[in-house]
Amino acid sequence: MNDIINISSIHDYNEFLGIETLNPLVTFIDFRKINILKHKRKYFGFYGIYLKEKIHGKLTYGRSQYDYQEGTLVFVAPGQVAGIDDGGETLNPEGYALLFHPDLLRGTSLAHKMKEYTFFSYEVNEALHMSERERQTIFNCFTEIQEELHHTIDKHSRNIITSNIEVLLNHCLRFYDRQFDTREAINRDVLTRFEALMLDYFNSDKPEQNGLPTVTWCADQLHFSANYFGDLIKKETGKSAIEYIHLAVINHVKELLASTSKTISEIAYEVGFQYPHHLSRMFKKVVGCTPNEYRVQDRGI
Repeated sequence: MNDIINISSIHDYNEFLGIETLNPLVTFIDFRKINILKHKRKYFGFYGIYLKEKIHGKLTYGRSQYDYQEGTLVFVAPGQVAGIDDGGETLNPEGYALLFHPDLLRGTSLAHKMKEYTFFSYEVNEALHMSERERQTIFNCFTEIQEELHHTIDKHSRNIITSNIEVLLNHCLRFYDRQFDTREAINRDVLTRFEALMLDYFNSDKPEQNGLPTVTWCADQLHFSANYFGDLIKKETGKSAIEYIHLAVINHVKELLASTSKTISEIAYEVGFQYPHHLSRMFKKVVGCTPNEYRVQDRGI
C-alpha cells in the first residue's frame, strides 16, 4: 500500500490511467472520462497542474497528508512524490490535469521562466483557491491546449502549446497575488509568529549551536514550504525572506551593542556568525555603518 510507482514520462501516466497518448511530451486529462482512479503514490518525472473536483482520500505530498479541497489548483514538479496511498480508488472522478515534460520546454523562452513559478514547490495545503471567474479563466487555457493536442503535430505545435502554458502559469501568478492580498489578516499573523520565532531563537542557545536561522528552517517552524513562505514575506514586506531574517539578526545585534559591553567578536559568535567579519559586513550593508561606529553613535560618545 505504501509502494511508490515511478511515472517518469507522459506515456507512463497515460498508460496508468488507460488513455491514449496524443503527444509524448504533454497531455490533458479529463478525469470524467476515467471510470476508476486507483490510489497510488507516484514519483513524477514531469510538471503537473491538477484541478480535481471530486476525490476521496487524503493526498500524500512529501512527508505530509492533506484533505484535498474541491475547486483548488495543485502544482507538482519533476522529482516530487504525491498521491493517495490508502489502497483505495475513486469511482467516476471529476476534474482535470495538465501534465508536461521538461523536454517540452527545452529551447523555449518558458524554460528560462520556470524558476519564477515558485508555486510548483508549494505544499498542497498552500494550493491556489480560485473564484468561479478565475476557475473559468484556467479552464479556458486548458481548452486551448486540449484543442492543440488534437491538431496534427507540426513545426508550430511546440510553440503554440508552450505559449498557452505560459499564459496559464502567468494567470496562476496573478491569482496567487490576489490570494495573498485577500489573506492580509492571516499574513500579518504569520509575520507576528515569525518575529516571535526570531525572538525565541536569539534568546536561546540555538545560534551558537546551529548558526544563523535559514529560510528553510523558519518556514518549517511556521509550517510552510520555503517558497511559499518566501513569497508571502516578499508580498507583505517588500523584502525577501533572507533579507527579513537578516534584519531580525541586525536588530538583535543592535540590542546587544547598546545593552552590553561585549566585543564585536563575542556578539558575532553569540548570534550565530562563524566569523566576526561576516557580522561587520552584514551590519554595514543593512545599517550603513560598522557595529563599532553604531555603538559609539548610540552611546553619544
